[in-house]
Amino acid sequence: MSRRSGQDGRIERKGNVYYVRFRMDVEGREERAYKCVRLCPVSGPGSLTKSERQRLAREIIHESGADSVELFNRVQAFNLGVTFRQQSEQWLKQLENRKRRPVKERTISNWRSHLKYLNARIGDLPLQQVDNKALRQLVTQMTTELKNERLRYSAKSIRNHVQVVKLVVGSALNEQGDELFPRKWNDDFIDLPLVGQQNAPAFSAEDVLQITTAAEGQFQILYELLAASGLRIGEALALEVTDLQGPMLSVSKSAWNGRLFSPKTRAGVREVDLNPTVAVRLHELIGERRTGFIFQSEQGNLLRESNVLRRSLHPILADKEIRKTGFHAFRRFRLTHLRKQRVPEDLIRFWMGHADKTVTDGYSRLKDDREFRQQVAESAGIGWVLASPVAPIAPKTDVVIFAASA
Repeated sequence: MSRRSGQDGRIERKGNVYYVRFRMDVEGREERAYKCVRLCPVSGPGSLTKSERQRLAREIIHESGADSVELFNRVQAFNLGVTFRQQSEQWLKQLENRKRRPVKERTISNWRSHLKYLNARIGDLPLQQVDNKALRQLVTQMTTELKNERLRYSAKSIRNHVQVVKLVVGSALNEQGDELFPRKWNDDFIDLPLVGQQNAPAFSAEDVLQITTAAEGQFQILYELLAASGLRIGEALALEVTDLQGPMLSVSKSAWNGRLFSPKTRAGVREVDLNPTVAVRLHELIGERRTGFIFQSEQGNLLRESNVLRRSLHPILADKEIRKTGFHAFRRFRLTHLRKQRVPEDLIRFWMGHADKTVTDGYSRLKDDREFRQQVAESAGIGWVLASPVAPIAPKTDVVIFAASA
């Protein structure tokens, strides 16, 4: 590409007219073609001096895009085959239709968001040229530019974007299923930043008390459940009335973006035992209902995580001057509390929906002993003092707020 930059062109006279000739990449041709563009008459009206002709020639070449990276990449992509953008679109379709090890829609949505950024920078690059050098240039750009007005891209975010690039390149296969562009990625050459301690905030017992005291109606019960069970927010919003069986919840699905999916992993399909005080609050919230979601909109539909976060939890955190974070802080609070109570580690993993880590975990049958599980859930407690139920107010959102009776 360096040989294609800074052309001045060659000015020639044909009859009574000056022309500028320059080289330009053309799709379907390996060699660049000569272009000839009229400049001005040799004499008379419209004629130009030598310096004016040279300046006009440079302007014409620049406006034609003959020296631009965009034209070079576009022509190379046509001549060499598929571009990164084209392969990324094909890759997303493959993920959406994949039956073996299917990818969650939420993950696909995150990757699609990464690709918006990536395609704006390397989308027209032929896939053959997406190599360690291209990734090094991408990492350098992400390291120096701002993500928004205040923040730069974190090391974790940069690594996530680079991983998407690697997945797209690796997804290009021939008819035999072999990679078309096999790569030996060199993270040292790419200068991929190392990820340090991740930001993983957890609520304290005082935080949970303030949040649940300030929350209203069904949101108060929702936050109590999250802190007392360790459920993921999608799992909690997907709960139906029939999933509550005495002091135990049956988790078999998860909600995201107003739709139901299977849990994050196979270990997510489980039973979660509740402290009796929290189970009573849930039963009071449900009342006489026999069907539908435990937490639901006015029309009986799924609540959206983003709406609850933006319209309920974040305003409460701001009002109580608690660090702004997401629902996972409840989950970390619960796990920390269970460890403080010396609950068996394999039982903690079962309740949290985490896979076994060792062969020994697989041998343990604690998760099959419901009576023991419920005894542990009751003796471990919840880690904070339940607040009195808050009477509902007229909702400002699209959700109906239920009150838990005293």
